[in-house]
Amino acid sequence: MYKRADSVLILSTGGTFNKIYDPLTGKLNVDSGKSALESLASKWLCPLEWIALIGKDSLEMDELDREEIARTIRENPRRKILVIHGTDTMERTARYLAERIKDRSVVLTGAMIPYSIDPVEATANFALAMGYLLGNDLPGVYLAMHGQVAPWDRLTKNRMQGRFQPAT
Repeated sequence: MYKRADSVLILSTGGTFNKIYDPLTGKLNVDSGKSALESLASKWLCPLEWIALIGKDSLEMDELDREEIARTIRENPRRKILVIHGTDTMERTARYLAERIKDRSVVLTGAMIPYSIDPVEATANFALAMGYLLGNDLPGVYLAMHGQVAPWDRLTKNRMQGRFQPAT
C-alpha cells in the first residue's frame, strides 16, 4: 500500500493536454476544469491531489504564472509533483522551477494532441510521468514526454517533428 509520502500532487496549468472543442466557436479552448485529469486519475490506486491552477495555453503564460506554480509547490507538503503544462513553453517553466525548487521531485508533462480529441498521447505521457514519480525519490525537475523522462535541460521540443527528443 502507498504511504502518504508516495502521494502525488498534480498541478494542471492548461495547455493542449486540457483543450476541448467548442462547437459554437469552432476553436479549441483550455478546459478550466479537470475533466481530463479526473478521467485519468480515476485509474490510479495511489493517493492523488490535483489542483486546476492556471488554465491557460502555455504561450499565454508569464513569469507571474510561473511564480504561482513555484509558490504552490513550495506551500504543499507533498514531495512528488506532476505539472500538466503546454508543450510550447514547458522548457521555460521547467528552467524557472529548477532555479527555485531544490527539495522536490517535479515532473512536467503535456500533450501535442488534446486528451479530448485523442487520449492516447496524453495518457501515455501522464502514465510515464506518474511511473517516474512513484519510482523516484531524487529531487529535481524533469520532463516526461514521448516515452522519455530526463532532467529538464536534457529534452527539447523538436517543432519540425512535433515531438520531444534528447537535447543536443
